[in-house]
Amino acid sequence: MRRSTAIAVATLATTALALSACGRDGGAAAAGQTSQGKAVSDGKATGTITVWAMGAEGEKLPQLAKDFEAANPGAKVNVTAVPWDSAHDKFATAITAGTTPDAAMVGTTWMGEFAGQDALDPLPSSIDTSKFYPGAQKTTEVNGTSYGIPWYVETRLLYYRTDLAKKAGFTEAPKSWEDLKAMAKAMQTKAGAKWGIGLQAGGQGSWQTLMPFAWSNGAELTKDGGKSYNFDTPELKEAMDYYQSFFTEGISDKAAPNTPTTEPDFASGKVPMFISGPWMMSAVEKVGGAGFKDKYSVAKMPEKKTSSSFVGGSDFVVFKKSKQRDTAWKFVQFLADPKTQAKWYQQSTDLPSVQSAWEDPSISSDKKLATFGEQLKTAQAPPSFPTWEQVITSLDTELEKVTKQGADPAAALKSVQQQAESIGTGQ
Repeated sequence: MRRSTAIAVATLATTALALSACGRDGGAAAAGQTSQGKAVSDGKATGTITVWAMGAEGEKLPQLAKDFEAANPGAKVNVTAVPWDSAHDKFATAITAGTTPDAAMVGTTWMGEFAGQDALDPLPSSIDTSKFYPGAQKTTEVNGTSYGIPWYVETRLLYYRTDLAKKAGFTEAPKSWEDLKAMAKAMQTKAGAKWGIGLQAGGQGSWQTLMPFAWSNGAELTKDGGKSYNFDTPELKEAMDYYQSFFTEGISDKAAPNTPTTEPDFASGKVPMFISGPWMMSAVEKVGGAGFKDKYSVAKMPEKKTSSSFVGGSDFVVFKKSKQRDTAWKFVQFLADPKTQAKWYQQSTDLPSVQSAWEDPSISSDKKLATFGEQLKTAQAPPSFPTWEQVITSLDTELEKVTKQGADPAAALKSVQQQAESIGTGQ
């Protein structure tokens, strides 16, 4: 998601994606799919469907829907654009009242909640899930059943000023945690940066910056076969220790707001590194002006045991109450077509969830985008528990104590685990 949806995703705990373990039956596993619903009928789509979509996507989707209508002359797609800040409540009210749309874009971390309310129709067996990025596909799965498709994706990379890195003595991106710390310090001592790297010092959505380090260290957010929360672990503690060190050593600004690096900070060199999604490329280039795109690059998250990151985006679902199930799912199938995905990128700059769509020249020709594509292969997301949004606020709160007050990471994670166990998974 871009900046417009990133705030919502923090609220939704969005954008999430590598969730609960997927239970597969023999036939589904052979086809690379989870257990799914009945297949969609053959033939052209007919009838009228209502579709909800949020933010910029809701504004742009009607134009794309015209292609579907052209290919299915008997079908009509009515799109309603819904503001992100009111979307969750609108869906919740519609589910309770039985007035849901036929199909909709939903935040990834809403999947567990809506599926738990029996509001979503299982993905038809005729839709091949193996074509999606694995982490993105997992966002659609709840207790072994997929309830939609990952419509578009994003992940977080390290942005860094290549020109300032050279002044600091570095000619390539940091590959390890040690490399990242060394480069960040050198950015201050040798390249004149005020802060070596912008990291979020707690607050809403800060878990999305912490977890790439934790996942790269092998952390698992669930235990007991994916049935329970799992925050109090050595892997997550080590990641939080490392994260805290940037603040205690004066490399990152503990007084920074929830968005620790602004485009002007990056363009001026005040904060020459930060972690964010693909939407920031156009943002920093606009502020940096002509030629700025040659002064920075993006890199995969530095490795500890591996390199992993947060995967976000949005899913697309069909509601059980739909009276036009076949047409609704045919529209979703249309959105998952590689050609449609490539065209949608050109219209919206939303990155494709279908891996083959990345072969389109409009995407493959951009080296920075290619790096996002590489990170997506290992990117992960939180569990699809209905209570995730409740639970994650405690991690955001405790992380702020760790970064700003120097609180003990072990005690912080123990507190988060206790809160998680008290709240439960909601399943």
